[in-house]
Amino acid sequence: MEHTFKAVDEELQRLHGDVAAMGELAVTQLISAVDAFLRHDREAAAKIAIEDARLDEMDADIERRAVRFIALHQPMADDLRAPIAAMKTAMNLERCGDLAKNIAKRTPQLKAAPEAALAKGVGDLGALVAKRLGEVVGAYNSSDAEAAKAVWENDTDIDELHEKVFHLILKAMSGDPSSIEASTHLLFITKNLERIGDHATNIAELILYQATGGALSDRPKAS
Repeated sequence: MEHTFKAVDEELQRLHGDVAAMGELAVTQLISAVDAFLRHDREAAAKIAIEDARLDEMDADIERRAVRFIALHQPMADDLRAPIAAMKTAMNLERCGDLAKNIAKRTPQLKAAPEAALAKGVGDLGALVAKRLGEVVGAYNSSDAEAAKAVWENDTDIDELHEKVFHLILKAMSGDPSSIEASTHLLFITKNLERIGDHATNIAELILYQATGGALSDRPKAS
C-alpha cells in the first residue's frame, strides 16, 4: 500500500530498522554470553549482564513509538500489522536479552570451567541457537517470509540438541555427586538457550503475520 504522506512510510521504516538493530544486539549478547561461559570469563559475563539494560531501553522505545503510530494514524491492513509486529518482535528480543543475561549470571557461580564434554555440548547448543536467532533477525530485516518459515520449520533441531545435552548433564550428575551444583547451573543455561530458540520461532511467526496476515502455526511443518 502506497501512502499519501511520505513521512508515514519513513516512520515505519525507522521503526523496522530499529527492531532489526535490536535483533543484532540480542544476537551479539547471546554469542558473548556463551563465549564467556565457555572461557569461564567472569569479567566478560558481568559486562553482559550490565549491557542488557540497552535492550530494555530499545524495547520500551519501540513499544512507545508503535503505540503512538497506531493512535495517530489509525492504520489499516499492512500498515497496522507492521507496528504490531515490530512491537511484539521487540518484546521477544528483549526476552532473549534477559535469557542471555541469565546465562551470563550463571558463569560466575561456576567454581571452574565445566568438563570438556559438557562444555562442548552447551557450546554446540549455544551456537545453534545463535544461528537460528541470527537467521530470524535477518529475515525480519529483509521482510523475508520464506526465510522466517525455514526458521520455524527447523526449530526441532534445537529441541533435539537440548534434550541430548540435558541427558548428558544428568548422566554426569549421577556419575559424580560432587558435580551436582555445577551441573544444576548447566541445566539452567541449556534451558535458557532452548527458550531463546522458542522466541526465535515466535519472531518467525510475526514476520509471516506482518507479510500476509496469516500464521505459521496454521500450517503443517515439513516432515
